[in-house]
Amino acid sequence: MSQGYVGPSSFGEDGGTRAFDFSEQSIRKAFIRKVYSILMCQLLITMGFISLFLFHEPTKKFVAQNSYLFWVALVVLFVCLIAMACCENVRRATPMNFIFLAIFTIAQSFLLGVATSVYDISEVMMAVGITAAVCLGLTLFAFQTKWDFTMMGGALVAASMVLLVFGIIAIIIPRNNIVTLVYASLGVLIFSMYLVYDTQLMMGGKHKYSISPEEYIFAALNLYLDIVNIFLFILTIIGASK
Repeated sequence: MSQGYVGPSSFGEDGGTRAFDFSEQSIRKAFIRKVYSILMCQLLITMGFISLFLFHEPTKKFVAQNSYLFWVALVVLFVCLIAMACCENVRRATPMNFIFLAIFTIAQSFLLGVATSVYDISEVMMAVGITAAVCLGLTLFAFQTKWDFTMMGGALVAASMVLLVFGIIAIIIPRNNIVTLVYASLGVLIFSMYLVYDTQLMMGGKHKYSISPEEYIFAALNLYLDIVNIFLFILTIIGASK
């Protein structure tokens, strides 16, 4: 979904080139601010749902007694995800893009609430803290490093396929904490690299590939999914280690 973007010129001397340089940087910075604002709203909604399932017992019991809600949320999640990923008009046209993203976020947050409800509160809080620290560190690394991760798209897709096959095998074989720990550790590693990759796509500039400033919804969606997956795999590691 990413597309090439011409970064700011650094060697022009005439006023026109400098104006173009300033304009491109301003657009990119405004785009980054918008993406992180949307992402923060998504994460706040998600934390609200997780807290509701952890601390409000009637909610947990109600969902347990009405298991169809899980499948409804799962279907809604995939419909919204496919629509935003495949249909350019859905993710670019306002307010449709915000509506689809909001529905997706609520569905994903509900599913995360269900997933975390089987863990102890201390385990979930530990996973939240570790995830926050990891994502902050990786984001700062992505902004500061001279390494260009935007050229690793093919390698990350291949690694994701390996992780998918590994996950299927882990389901088939008898439950084993060592296999679970290895699988979850690989998941954290791969989605940590995805977070750096997606962050640099959003940054643009000197990186080889970047995402268009018009794709702020898609950029926020990518970062949100990276963080959610990192959280789930870290939570799995904590649960398996205990």
